[in-house]
Amino acid sequence: MCQYLKPISISLSPNTEKDDVLLALKLIFQPWKWEQGKAVLELEERFKNYLSVKHAISFNSGRSGLMAILRSLGLKPGSEVLLQAFTCVAAVDPILWSRLRLRASARQAGLKPVYVDCDKDTFNIDIGDLERKISSNSRVLMIQHTFGLPANMDGIIALAKRYNLILIEDCAHALGAEVNGKKVGTFGKASFFSFSRDKNISSVYGGVVVTDDDELAAKIRKVYWDVGRPNNYWVFQQLLHPVLMNWVILPLYNVLDLGKIFLVLSQWFGILSKAVHWKEKIGKKPSYFPKRYPNALAILALNQFKKIDRFYSHRKELSRFYYNSLKDTSFEISEDLSPESLDARNIKHGFLRFTIKHPKAHEIIYEAWHKKNIIVGDWYVSPIIPYDTNLESIGYKMGSCPTAEKLSKTTLNLPTHINISKKDAEKIVKFLEQWK
Repeated sequence: MCQYLKPISISLSPNTEKDDVLLALKLIFQPWKWEQGKAVLELEERFKNYLSVKHAISFNSGRSGLMAILRSLGLKPGSEVLLQAFTCVAAVDPILWSRLRLRASARQAGLKPVYVDCDKDTFNIDIGDLERKISSNSRVLMIQHTFGLPANMDGIIALAKRYNLILIEDCAHALGAEVNGKKVGTFGKASFFSFSRDKNISSVYGGVVVTDDDELAAKIRKVYWDVGRPNNYWVFQQLLHPVLMNWVILPLYNVLDLGKIFLVLSQWFGILSKAVHWKEKIGKKPSYFPKRYPNALAILALNQFKKIDRFYSHRKELSRFYYNSLKDTSFEISEDLSPESLDARNIKHGFLRFTIKHPKAHEIIYEAWHKKNIIVGDWYVSPIIPYDTNLESIGYKMGSCPTAEKLSKTTLNLPTHINISKKDAEKIVKFLEQWK
């Protein structure tokens, strides 16, 4: 029998505090603010100032933003986009969706994803495998800063210049991360950030594209105006998410499984949205991508944005605790990822999650959930998540990225978000001690 009912969870609307929940509840009863208002422009201005960039353009998700970037680059049909495995299908689908017209389902020749293996210690792209997979059709290199750790930008930029590749940064995990004082998202031609439910700041859905290229920004802004707004029911779903998660689902999560049942049923009947639609798992596009960022969700994001430094300090403190507690155990953690080592190399890790390796990772995840009411992370249990993604439909061939495939069987993530207390982290470590 669990000693507490509300789970220690890495997901399920992790960043939301009381003021975020009350704000979402208030907005539910202010539908006139859902689409119209000044919050979107204010958020874009905040982003420009925070990153010191010329242009920031918001969309209803990071993948909508990536679609806008790819549509604005003027790429020829069949052009290849290089990206790492050990990622989410949300990073892949916008490449596939380039075959679809904005307002129609008719297919046209589009772009091709080319999967590159990742480094076993940093979880970021393997530069050696990257160079091997560059071809005469390669046009775009998309770099993911996995779990918030900046990729090796010196090597990547040099390679991109050598092969004349357009560099796009996937900063979904990495808002606030830096290399030598330069924030990620400012190295490439363009970058995109995500505000989804489990990112560094959250509005359930949402994202921003940034660039210093005036011409590209004008084209992306044109896409922004062309795609239109999400419907009001979709906005309502997102506003309801933090309210139900914090006041119904999490408190009842293990009361006869009522919270779990309510979550499944609410998603089944469309009361709440899912993080990844079933269509995305087979490379198809849901109707709500791409769309503009609604004003109500921008209000939620602005409320979170003012907490960004406090959130980061908390994540770093917990990551240091996990590292010091587990570094001399059977859990594998690279010394280069210790907070002290990162500080010495002037690298600011976003610490979205604290990732460790163990041969029995999946067994640990299962037992933590079912025996101790601890939901630790399963990013990534497949080279492309979610686990039930149809890999063939998105062009991934098993065996093409062996390190990513091995890591998907041996990694688990520990939560670092603001609702994980030091006491919670101690309980997690105590549970893990049996696997030392």
